Amino acid sequence: MATGWERSEVPVKPASAKSKSRRVFGHPGKRSKTGLRAALYARVSTQDQQTLPMQNRALREYAARRGWTTTMQVKEIGSGASQRQMREKLMEAARRREIDVILVWRLDRWGRSVADLLATLQELEHLGVGFVSLTEALDLTSPAGRAMAALLAVFAEFEREVLRERVRAGLAHARENGKRLGRPLTAALHAGQVRKLFRGGSSKSEIARRLSIGRTSVRRILSSSTS
Repeated sequence: MATGWERSEVPVKPASAKSKSRRVFGHPGKRSKTGLRAALYARVSTQDQQTLPMQNRALREYAARRGWTTTMQVKEIGSGASQRQMREKLMEAARRREIDVILVWRLDRWGRSVADLLATLQELEHLGVGFVSLTEALDLTSPAGRAMAALLAVFAEFEREVLRERVRAGLAHARENGKRLGRPLTAALHAGQVRKLFRGGSSKSEIARRLSIGRTSVRRILSSSTS
């Protein structure tokens, strides 16, 4: 995964921890909505890198229109729902109170799932850091945006419940068909062979390699036979 991280030359003063006030979802505390320190996050897949300049330009133009100062710009390239390493660096900056608002191109560029998206937005709310997604016109520094965030929480809970129900249904179906649940006792099935090979002079590592089981399993079998 290719990544990029840029900082503006504008000096950044850490926000005082004493400046916290009554917070609403995604609102950056008592600071004025103008003059905020903005962090820009752009992410593309490895097959879609040509859109990166367009994203960056749109994000910068939006921040300028809002009168925000761009103090950080994060670029990330990768495919799938893998861990977004540069996103985590940006979250660390938010935890250090180095930024006031995060600006992204699209929600799916930021979150790996609805639950993941909501978790990060809730943390930003706790930190008093705003969040804006350009494509969806989602602005959590506004009342309408905060209402949308409440809907996201509902959808995230729905997603979790669907997953739980699928797991329960799968387990029930397996029991009905007589399937044994849990990890298969692969190593235990080789207990006799393990002891036989060990008595024949084979090392534990060699036994594990020959039987395609873990060395820990070999040691466990041998220790139980001598206890």
